[in-house]
Amino acid sequence: MSAGVVAALMAEARTLGSPPRARGPFAIPDGTLVAVSGMGGVAAAAAARALIDAGATALVSWGMAGGLDPSLPAGTICLPVSVLSSGGATLGTHHHWREAVGAALAARRRIADGKLLTTGVAIHDAAGKAAAFRATGAVAVDMESFAVAEVAATRGLPFLVVRAIVDTASDSLPGAVLAASGAGQVNILRLIQGLMRSPLDLVPLMGLAKRYRAATRSLAAVARSGSLAPLAFAVASGNRIT
Repeated sequence: MSAGVVAALMAEARTLGSPPRARGPFAIPDGTLVAVSGMGGVAAAAAARALIDAGATALVSWGMAGGLDPSLPAGTICLPVSVLSSGGATLGTHHHWREAVGAALAARRRIADGKLLTTGVAIHDAAGKAAAFRATGAVAVDMESFAVAEVAATRGLPFLVVRAIVDTASDSLPGAVLAASGAGQVNILRLIQGLMRSPLDLVPLMGLAKRYRAATRSLAAVARSGSLAPLAFAVASGNRIT
């Protein structure tokens, strides 16, 4: 088995331990294939298909997520049992692989399972997150995982989500950050320009930076555990998503 990892942003891909040489696909030293997709479901699905064409026989949606469950702090590792689309569709993650990753990390990192919601647009404020939590019960939200899950299900491949919570349920994302994000990276010039237009965004941005460091450390811990490497898991039920 060769795992193919879809990361929306270059910064997320860097936590795998090898600097991205391109948007992908490329191989890191343990043989895992990585593609940096950019944000959103369409881009993530295209990256997932490119990874399969490059030889991946299992898919991972990797990176950061927004917290919806108020009890979860930044840095919590989300290993969801299932992913939900904003339209209500549900796809599962691979049980045995998920359990193996969780077991490798449980003694050192907080783990959340449950459901992950994928939306077409970012939920950037606390009120929106609270509404999504009430409506779906999902513990966290991202913009890519369901699309990767669909590709995996269509091809009959094992699928896993590894997401670290960066902004918590009570956090609202600064407008400058939202405006500067996209195309696989945060545009620093746009971020500076946004802060010049809205200097009050600087205070929440500093708090977000602290949470970002916690999320980055958690993703790096998953990478160091070796649980994503080829042949690191046994697919007990063939290639079915369970």
